[in-house]
Amino acid sequence: MSGTFVQFWRFGLVCLCVLTAFGWVFHRLYELHVVLAPEYAAQAESHRRTLVRLEPRRGDIRDSRGELLAGTRPVVDLGIDPHIFPDEALPRLGELARLLGMDADELARLATTRTRGVEGTPAARPVRWVKLAEVDDATYEAAMAMRIRGVYGNRRFLRHYPAGSLAAHITGFLNREETAVLGVESHFDFYLRGQPGWKVSENDGRRREIAAFRNREAPPGNGYSVVLTIDSVIQSFVEEEIANLVGEYSPEGVSIIVSDPRDGSILAMANHPTFDPNQFWDFPIENQRNRAVTDVYEPGSVFKIVPVAAALEERLVNRGTVIDCSLPVVEYAGRAVRLPSDVRPLGELPLSAVVSRSSNRGSAIIGMMLGSQRLHAWCERFGFGAPTGWVLGGEVSGRLHPVRAWDGLTISRLPAGYAVSVTPLQMHKGMSVIAGGGYLRAPFVVKEVVDRGGEKVMVYRPSEGRRVLSAETAAEMADLLAGVVGPEGTARRAQVAGFEVAGKTGTSRKILNGRYSERHHIASFSGFFPAGEPRVVVTVVVDDAKTPGTSYGGVVAAPAFQRIGERIVRYLNLEPVSSPPVASNP
Repeated sequence: MSGTFVQFWRFGLVCLCVLTAFGWVFHRLYELHVVLAPEYAAQAESHRRTLVRLEPRRGDIRDSRGELLAGTRPVVDLGIDPHIFPDEALPRLGELARLLGMDADELARLATTRTRGVEGTPAARPVRWVKLAEVDDATYEAAMAMRIRGVYGNRRFLRHYPAGSLAAHITGFLNREETAVLGVESHFDFYLRGQPGWKVSENDGRRREIAAFRNREAPPGNGYSVVLTIDSVIQSFVEEEIANLVGEYSPEGVSIIVSDPRDGSILAMANHPTFDPNQFWDFPIENQRNRAVTDVYEPGSVFKIVPVAAALEERLVNRGTVIDCSLPVVEYAGRAVRLPSDVRPLGELPLSAVVSRSSNRGSAIIGMMLGSQRLHAWCERFGFGAPTGWVLGGEVSGRLHPVRAWDGLTISRLPAGYAVSVTPLQMHKGMSVIAGGGYLRAPFVVKEVVDRGGEKVMVYRPSEGRRVLSAETAAEMADLLAGVVGPEGTARRAQVAGFEVAGKTGTSRKILNGRYSERHHIASFSGFFPAGEPRVVVTVVVDDAKTPGTSYGGVVAAPAFQRIGERIVRYLNLEPVSSPPVASNP
């Protein structure tokens, strides 16, 4: 070919372009395979290899008899990936719909909806997986046996409370974020939750695990179980009785506590209002409050056990000491002090009648015998004004004012259960001093922590207690309190057939708008049986029962004690015992 027809500059330009293109390709290859190779290899490894958290199974919460109060069951969230599901498998979805109890057309819609939003717009997002149902293992295996591409599940554990609201304020619950709230769930979460595990595995192009390439794995450590002193049968007695009180009196609140005075173990504790931890979101948040340890009130006459027991212990009185309960005013520390009135006029009464007939004036006079400092000290010895030792948290200490903060009437009002604020558990603990032979014991609600094999990891022992009263004074008080439930006492309706019951009623006016109300009351009764060898202490506190007149503790709370007591007697097969021995005082 003649050079005339060849333009060498064009030939050179073409060669330069070709060489430049090949040079760029070689440069890019060098950059990808040498310079950026570690970065892209790491990205590929991150997509191919996954670190999966393996959730542990949460431990159970059981009552003293081994009955399940809170448990964990495995479930599978079964779903479908529309991008993997083949359209030719649509006819097979009918069988899956029948297995899951779903509408076949709705299932087909979910299986073929591959984006959210308007397709083709920036707001459109791919649907990678949509939940179809929450199923058990058997249903999941049946679904997998159909071998429908794109259908798979994610296993997880679900917390459940088989008894519903039973002992809800004791167990607590897990919220939707799997966070422990209240009670045992919260305060023993460290033991219950267990230790998560993990595994490193490889996935194929369809994001399915290749088990053969699973090279590292640490199995989860399942949580321990917590065993309580609560007896679910007695707990059910209590909650059924609360339902009766609510149906009859429509109160603002109710708290009932049952314990064994020999070691302080709590057999039952319940409140109104309550909630179902399986569906806690359906209830007002205030229902979650354990009123037995958070709510304070002036206890009224049930508090009279403190000055009377103190005066007996210090030998200021004996059961035959006569006290003039007709006096409206007495002299104390060089000044005249007005005494609280009684429901009905009372004259001179022996100490036994002061207790059985619940004389406010008689109790005030006994308090003055002790004096301000000693009375205050005895209130502290009975545990008032301080936490009870409730291990599940949330409790308040009540209020016992120091003597320097007393006004001119406190010395006459405190012995009758006013000018002091207590929780139901504090008052229950105070009555347990007498039932427990004179010992003040912390409430005992958690027995032990055990692993899945039943081996004990931690054992909790009941408090040995601190002696408050001598055994003789405690027995004397038990005998005096048995008179309260006798024919002449204020708690005749608390009698349990075949058993001698000891206890004390309380009726206190509520403070509304800064003044004591004549229509709104706290009715309570705290007692124990058999009086000679106490096995059970029961405290009933009813807040603002709706009655035609005064909501007396002997009318509202004492019958509830009786009904609970009679059921406990049959359940525990208790045998009647003789009256408690009475120590002779000089």
